[in-house]
Amino acid sequence: MIYGALEAGGTKMVLSIGNEDHELLERVSIPTENPDIVIPQMTEWFASRKIASLGIGTFGPVDLNPASETYGWITSTPKLAWQNCALMPLMRDKLGVPVSIDTDVNAAALAEYRLGAAKGLHSCLYVTVGTGIGGGLIVEDRLVHGMMHPEIGHILLRSSADDPSPAGFCPYHKGCAEGLASGPAIEKRWGMKANELPEDHIAWDIEADYLAQVCMNAVCAFSPEIIILGGGVMHRKHLFLLIRSRVKELLNNYIRVPQIMEKIDEYIVSPGLGDNSGALGALLLAIDAAQN
Repeated sequence: MIYGALEAGGTKMVLSIGNEDHELLERVSIPTENPDIVIPQMTEWFASRKIASLGIGTFGPVDLNPASETYGWITSTPKLAWQNCALMPLMRDKLGVPVSIDTDVNAAALAEYRLGAAKGLHSCLYVTVGTGIGGGLIVEDRLVHGMMHPEIGHILLRSSADDPSPAGFCPYHKGCAEGLASGPAIEKRWGMKANELPEDHIAWDIEADYLAQVCMNAVCAFSPEIIILGGGVMHRKHLFLLIRSRVKELLNNYIRVPQIMEKIDEYIVSPGLGDNSGALGALLLAIDAAQN
């Protein structure tokens, strides 16, 4: 059988198809324009592939309560054209197949838990650092939803003493992780994209401080067995060394476990599935939808 996988991102929509062996067979990308433009393009593409079901990992916030009248809707997103968009119901009704939806980072966390860096563990945190910042959390072998879903990108951080823009750039909150450390925040602060900044630029010490605070907060709040940092900004691999070092400084020997004291390079890691975590997570959601 062929399954559809949709990574609904703030910048682009990545459409894939795959099989039950978790092989991605085809993939295309289209810009995230207004829903009335993008949704017909996506449904046409998936319909032509005769998919058995569809899994969606989407930017949020998104309503994930199956009992809600707006289940599967994107809600209060900063992307104004997508506010209160009935993404999942529209895709389901137009395609006529089972559809499962979760956040993009929950989908990536699911893939890393079942197939990637967290395979064999019972908990993990996946954080993406790109156009936005989000976190997908698995605790005791279950994705965490709760009242809605975790919003790791909007936890508040202490501003770095060297940051020329200590309030950050989030339209909702001053000093939140996304407003301080996302790709657009880096570009607005320094006037150039993250991939253009040299490794010795002070931007990376500031970025590492903020992402280390995210990791420390996660260690203290959720105690995940592994923290996986993905997304475009984390393609700058030197960041991992800076983040790990700063996490140890921030924890200050308070939490004395081997993962922190001796094996932090195996605890804060890049995705085991590379850039395929999101697509494979959406594929897993599709397979689950077809079986339920």
